[in-house]
Amino acid sequence: MFTLPRRALLRSALAAPFVTLGAKAFAEAPMLGASFARHRRFTLGNFEVTNLLAGTSTWDGPHGIFGLNISDDEFERVSAENFLSTDQFQGYFTPVVVNTGAQLILFDTGLNPASITDALQGAGYSPDQIDVVVITHMHGDHIGGLMDGRTPVFPNARYVTGQVEFDHWAGTGNDGFERKVRPLVDQISFVAPDEDAVSGITAINAFGHTPGHMAYHLESDGARLLLFADLANHHVWSLAHPEWEVRFDIDKESAADSRRRVLDMLATERIPAVGYHLPFPGIGFVDRRDEGFHWVPEAGQLMR
Repeated sequence: MFTLPRRALLRSALAAPFVTLGAKAFAEAPMLGASFARHRRFTLGNFEVTNLLAGTSTWDGPHGIFGLNISDDEFERVSAENFLSTDQFQGYFTPVVVNTGAQLILFDTGLNPASITDALQGAGYSPDQIDVVVITHMHGDHIGGLMDGRTPVFPNARYVTGQVEFDHWAGTGNDGFERKVRPLVDQISFVAPDEDAVSGITAINAFGHTPGHMAYHLESDGARLLLFADLANHHVWSLAHPEWEVRFDIDKESAADSRRRVLDMLATERIPAVGYHLPFPGIGFVDRRDEGFHWVPEAGQLMR
C-alpha cells in the first residue's frame, strides 16, 4: 500500500485551510473550456519555421472517412489498439510560415480569411508581410483564406502552385477555385515536382489526394524538413496502414502509392515532417512498424 511520508502529510494539513474559506473555494474561478496553443516556432538551419493552428474541428464517423476498404471489425481493432474512438476524431488545420531571411512564405491558407489572419497575428505576423503563398493543393481548407470577397488577403504576395493541380481545378467549374484562385491567376507561377518554389524549398510529387497534390522539402544549412500536407491525414489510420482508402482522396490508388513512397523516404532518411491535419503542432518523425509506419511526435528535438 502506498502511503505519504509524515512530512508530506504535514504540508497537506498546513495547506488545507487556504484551499477553502467556509463552504466557498478560495481559488474559485470559471471554467474556461478546452484550448490549444496557437503556434509553434522553431529554427531549421537558417530558416525560421512557424506552424499555425488555423482551426480544429470534431468529425463524426471516422470509418466513413478512413479505411473505406476494410471491415468494421478491423477498423475497430486498430483503433482500440491505439486508444482511438471509432465515434469521433479531431482534425486540425496547420498552415506553415517559413522565414528564409529574405522572404516570408506561407504554405496553405486554412478555411477562411478570418482563421488565417487570426493565426498569423497570434504568431506575430500580418497578412501584408507575406511575400509568397504556396498552395499544396486546392481543396477548400487550403485555399479558403486566399480571398476575402473580391479582396486578396495577402496584398503583397505572389503565389506558387503545381501546374497539374491548377489545370485540374480550372476545368471543373469548382466554385471554390473560381472564387479563391481564379482572381489571382496573373500572380501565380507554377512548379513541377523536383523544381524549387523558392531557393531551398523543393516540390515533391505526392499526387493522388488530388491530381497535382504536392509536398514540399525544405533544406537550409544541412537541416531538412518535409511539409507533406494531406499525404497522410491521420497519425494512425493513414500511417499504420497507408493502403487504407480515404474518402477525400480523389485517386485512391495513387494516393496510397504516394503515401507509402513518401513515408518510406521519411523513415529511411529520418527527416522531420509536418502534416497539415495531424494533431497540432503536427511536427514529428516517421518510423517503420510492422507493414506500415508509426508517427513519433517531436519532443524537443527542434527546440533551438
